[in-house]
Amino acid sequence: MINTLRQTAAAASVIGLASCAHLSPQVPADQAVRNIVLVHGAFADGSGWHGVYNELTARGYHVAIVQNPLTSFEDDVAATRRILARQDGPSILVGHSYGGSVITEAGTDETVAGLVYVSALAPDAGETTGDQFAEIPAPPEFVIETGPDGFGFVNTELFKLGFADDTTEGDAAFLRDSQVPINMAIFGTPLTQAAWHDKPSWFVVATQDNAIDPRLLRQQAERIGADITEIEGSHVVFLTQPLAVSDVIDQAARAASLSGRAKE
Repeated sequence: MINTLRQTAAAASVIGLASCAHLSPQVPADQAVRNIVLVHGAFADGSGWHGVYNELTARGYHVAIVQNPLTSFEDDVAATRRILARQDGPSILVGHSYGGSVITEAGTDETVAGLVYVSALAPDAGETTGDQFAEIPAPPEFVIETGPDGFGFVNTELFKLGFADDTTEGDAAFLRDSQVPINMAIFGTPLTQAAWHDKPSWFVVATQDNAIDPRLLRQQAERIGADITEIEGSHVVFLTQPLAVSDVIDQAARAASLSGRAKE
């Protein structure tokens, strides 16, 4: 099922004010899944989840944010598992962009009750993150420049257009200048397992994504059998549309709790 959310900037502001007025839906006292673990992708670190963090904690969730070192795929999976181990019960594991590959590998942990992909990639076991772009490459607006040490940055001149087109000039400049480079070898590392085969999945497709073609996002979502929500936003939809993204994560936590998949 595909849900389409069309939100103007004005509407988002009104909804944001409503959220601040404590109108956010609260987590039922008997809900089994109350932990949310957020995993960032390449180039932007975990601070981009701030709006989602605020919204979900206001609803009564315990939210933890992984800071991926982006030095190797194994290091990022280990960082995610480390945070999962600190939770006091079942969790919904959320990944943005390359973080989708990370949660696909780490999500087999028995405490993970469900997966949420936010403009993310979802390889199968034996596939690499880079393999996902074979049929539908990244849009031309998204350019990665690799240094002599093998680490990549998004091109500074095209950064806003390719990565954060619906942010303000100031926010885009901050994201551009605080980039976390990624070891490009990560994109050639095959996954050893794919949690989406056994865990229920939800998928946010950002319809204005200029880093991962929305056609590829839909293809990934359909392949894994995810519940799909389309949101009008750029690649950093989690930053610009935190309420809409939080609603999907909340939906996942409630559904996973009702399904009986949650394990203490």
